[in-house]
Amino acid sequence: MNHTIIIAEAGVNHNGDASTALQMVRVAAEAGADYIKFQTFNAEKLVARSAVKAEYQQRNCGDSDTSQLAMLKKLELTPESFGMIAEECERAGIGFMSTPFDLESIDTLAAMHMDYWKLPSGEITNLPYLRKVASKGGKIILSTGMSTLEEVSQAVDMLEKGGIARHDIILLHCTTQYPTPMADVNLRAMDALRTLGCGGVGYSDHTQGIEVPVAAVALGAVVIEKHFTLDKSMDGPDHRASLNPQELRAMVDSVRNIELALGDGNKRITPSEAPNIAVARKSIVAARPIHAGELLTEDNLTVKRPGNGLSPMMWDTVIGTRAKRDFDYDSLIEL
Repeated sequence: MNHTIIIAEAGVNHNGDASTALQMVRVAAEAGADYIKFQTFNAEKLVARSAVKAEYQQRNCGDSDTSQLAMLKKLELTPESFGMIAEECERAGIGFMSTPFDLESIDTLAAMHMDYWKLPSGEITNLPYLRKVASKGGKIILSTGMSTLEEVSQAVDMLEKGGIARHDIILLHCTTQYPTPMADVNLRAMDALRTLGCGGVGYSDHTQGIEVPVAAVALGAVVIEKHFTLDKSMDGPDHRASLNPQELRAMVDSVRNIELALGDGNKRITPSEAPNIAVARKSIVAARPIHAGELLTEDNLTVKRPGNGLSPMMWDTVIGTRAKRDFDYDSLIEL
């Protein structure tokens, strides 16, 4: 009835090593994720030499060089590597995704025929980028961190003008901080994103732990994206705010449980609880011995378990009638 798309975000947690990336594919597949997502970029085309690292990147990378370019150069994978990764995804039974971060990378990934384009928060205000992605066609999942609702709306309009149907765009609420403080999560912002009339709303999580993405599913998220790593102690910008393999498996299991728990919205007696009706509900019983022909009143009747006799909802119907036979104390009344 409900199936949330779970994206295991490998990002750059492979640290620029293709063999690590392939291992991450297998781990994400074993955890039960629907997709594993990487990041495709040419560092020289992505950042200027003057660009500095974010504070969390400086804190997590363990070096004194504040250059974003130097950091990202170490995290690049070649187009050939992404071809190998996509093949490994097919063997492992998990969908392949990668986010392009520059115009050249859009062309690289277009040739790989992904099910979805996954666009990052930082490109929401990049008009040439949005136009080029739209020109490739397909379905889009757009993260919306660091954005106002108006900026998201403008980005959606640009994609739609470029040829992407609005119903083929899924918007992910997101807070671009690693890790995200709980007070900054604001899951109810998903409701604001729904007003834009796209194909669905989900959540890209950067908090520590798994409870927030699970809560997002309970609030109707159709996509969950979460970073994972093979080892949180590895050097790199995102490892410490990522799940380890066991935590990823726990998140997937929790999301699937919530999907089952959400159900279809119809209020009915479930098969599992039906046997307990007789145990937990009550029936009309004799409050004392009653003789045949005696008038049934509030003095000689009461209500007790079990619930396999006359329902107490028939109380007014029973009161004032006469006993059809003798009833012992605590016996179920019959009409």
